[in-house]
Amino acid sequence: MTPVTVFRGRTVAVFGLGASGLSTCAALAAGGASVIAFDDQAAKVAEAAAKGYTTRNLREIDWKTIAALILSPGVSLTHPEMHWSVKLAHLAVVEVIGDIELFCRQRRALATRSPFAAITGTNGKSTTTALLGHVLAKAGREVAVGGNLGTPILSLAPPSQARVHVIECSSFQIDLAPTLDPSVGILLNLAPDHLDRHGTLANYVAIKERLIAGVERAGTAVIGVDDEYCQAIADHAERAGTRVVRVSMRRRALSGIYLEGERLVDAEDGKERSSIPLSGIGNLRGVHNAQNAACAYAAARSFGVPAHEIAIALKSFPGLAHRMQEVGCKGAILFINDSKATNVDAAARALASFSDIFWIAGGRAKQGGLKVLEGYFHRIRKAYLIGEAARDFAASIEGVVQYEIVGTLERAVEIATEDAERSPAKEPVVLLSPACASFDQFPNFEVRGDTFRKLVRAIPGVVVVGAEKETVS
Repeated sequence: MTPVTVFRGRTVAVFGLGASGLSTCAALAAGGASVIAFDDQAAKVAEAAAKGYTTRNLREIDWKTIAALILSPGVSLTHPEMHWSVKLAHLAVVEVIGDIELFCRQRRALATRSPFAAITGTNGKSTTTALLGHVLAKAGREVAVGGNLGTPILSLAPPSQARVHVIECSSFQIDLAPTLDPSVGILLNLAPDHLDRHGTLANYVAIKERLIAGVERAGTAVIGVDDEYCQAIADHAERAGTRVVRVSMRRRALSGIYLEGERLVDAEDGKERSSIPLSGIGNLRGVHNAQNAACAYAAARSFGVPAHEIAIALKSFPGLAHRMQEVGCKGAILFINDSKATNVDAAARALASFSDIFWIAGGRAKQGGLKVLEGYFHRIRKAYLIGEAARDFAASIEGVVQYEIVGTLERAVEIATEDAERSPAKEPVVLLSPACASFDQFPNFEVRGDTFRKLVRAIPGVVVVGAEKETVS
């Protein structure tokens, strides 16, 4: 835990009592603050009370006594409308911040310039966070990995010059961290997402840019420049005097990291300084994972890890659950769990990685339809459509991709497996990459992915593969 002492002797309100909210209560209390906790769900309020925290309806407190409102990133700050607790805080001129901001303030108070990598982007940030943490650990560094990925930031060990914090930051978290100041900031990519929470694409992009704008003066910004938004952000950062490492999967960079065949090249002023191979690393398959590896490489180099040590570490990366995860095979058929692909841009990365795909897609669709995926339709042998989006998706691929509306994930796995077994393809892939949120049929993408894994394991003759072997009971 990181005790937060910057509010010692003051009263702080915490709204939203999920994992990060309870972690925040614990950190503030350990640092000497008085905490008043609340949530819209009575069960969560009861859980906090059972842990010994003071709980009160924030509608009934005296806001003049409150030093700050610490808001869960899952609670709406501005859109689709400002949450009632935020309105009350604004009326009382009380600042509204999140747990990432608390960590940043504590870091400056406790261990200024301690190594701190913050990672964001529309897609790939969880994989890059885990990959960078893995590389640093293999290089012998003490590493604390978390944030939006798994462990709440305040549940990690405190900032220290001897410890590297590798933190995934969502746009919701960045919006609540006005003084976010990592020593290494990574911005992978940007595409329209979460517009229901940020109102406009311009707002979303501006929030993501804050992570790069806040990089310490002596720090490094690692930016994937293959989309127009990130290209502009890289230009802005350089003009502001920030050291920028540009990463590209599409073009050879005069200075930066780029993909050439199946290797990453590190160049400066047009001259190759070093390179590392990516071939044969199953858990880093596809151009999108090459970008993740390139950004992790650039960050690790900024922390002083030699190129050859990074190359060795990449080979042992176990991958992440629900993100292009190999879960089993039956004969030549490979089963891939990419349940984390909750939008079309994420699904595009999976479709680009295979040639003979039996694609399971659907759920609760986001804006934009499937137009982004048109360039990958030729890779799909057949689509199996589930959930609310099934009929709209069917209309989008009518006459171009063979499909079947199957309704449920269970039925999709059954029929896709049968079709793959009959297929003449040499390397058929049954791919769950829904391009949709899960909330029509599952509580979250993790449950959707776990259901897929269980269904695959239940298929007669399936052999569990890769890192999945470690999770079989």
